[in-house]
Amino acid sequence: MARKSANDDPLAPLTLAVGQEELLLDRAVREVVVAARAADADTDVRDLTPEQLQPGTLAELTSPSLFAERKVVVVRNAQDLSADTIKDVTAYLGAPAEEITLVLVHAGGVKGKKLLDVARKAGAREVACPKMTKPADRLAFVRSEFRATGRSATPEACQALVDAIGSDLRELASAVSQLVADVEGTIDEAVVGRYYTGRAEASSFTVADRAVEGRAAEALEALRWSLATGVAPVLITSALAQGVRAIGKLSSARGGRPADLARELGMPPWKIDRVRQQMRGWTPDGVAMALRAVAEADAGVKGGGDDPEYALEKAVVAIARAARSRGRA
Repeated sequence: MARKSANDDPLAPLTLAVGQEELLLDRAVREVVVAARAADADTDVRDLTPEQLQPGTLAELTSPSLFAERKVVVVRNAQDLSADTIKDVTAYLGAPAEEITLVLVHAGGVKGKKLLDVARKAGAREVACPKMTKPADRLAFVRSEFRATGRSATPEACQALVDAIGSDLRELASAVSQLVADVEGTIDEAVVGRYYTGRAEASSFTVADRAVEGRAAEALEALRWSLATGVAPVLITSALAQGVRAIGKLSSARGGRPADLARELGMPPWKIDRVRQQMRGWTPDGVAMALRAVAEADAGVKGGGDDPEYALEKAVVAIARAARSRGRA
């Protein structure tokens, strides 16, 4: 989800879209264009790369028109503008033209920071479009997509969709659109499973779920399918780590209702219920053993071993064995 500054008028003289999440950046630009064309259907939109915005080009594009037409000028990858062009942009921001909206799309970071500072000082409307690297961020994105359509989806359905689709926000947004268009009523986990069952089975979280439940054969089958369909080994080790840590956190927590534990442990209530079912058979020693197995696998897939696939298989077997440690005691 893109975050906006207090000035939320898409027709502000300057909009600054900052970040590296391409879908959110494109949406920030589209919002400005849609608002401009709603105000004037004949709005002229110019979408430019740094190579196209040479010194003098901006002055030409923003010069007064005999017809006083509304115009949107979009500058992509503004961090790559030449020093001379940045001077042009800075000069323009000091006296922006009426009926013209300038949109600067900037990756953020150190490169081109001077332009960011100038734009912010000029009172730019800013839309933050950070890369969503955390599963929790992608889950929040899916929830917001469903809310934006006015449709209901259960927490389990949202999680299942993230598990099935992965980290590509465009694919997640497309999946939400498809489900909303095809399904009536509340969208639940079963619906997501019917639509994306093949991908869900390949999910790194499915591997982790089967492993912490002690189902070694099914976990290995899911692991091999995941790897065959292109799931990155580092995502699988991450999912295994999350699964084992959740077992450890809940087993050491005070008893209570799922809602209370959710607040204490930072998990959604539905996940508390799922982990409670998974933690049967686990012991503190088993959790410690599983965490060591995950650490070894993580090192193996990040260059510490010759065969990442074998490292993951060893970890899955070790975790499944640890899940049955209470029964062997």
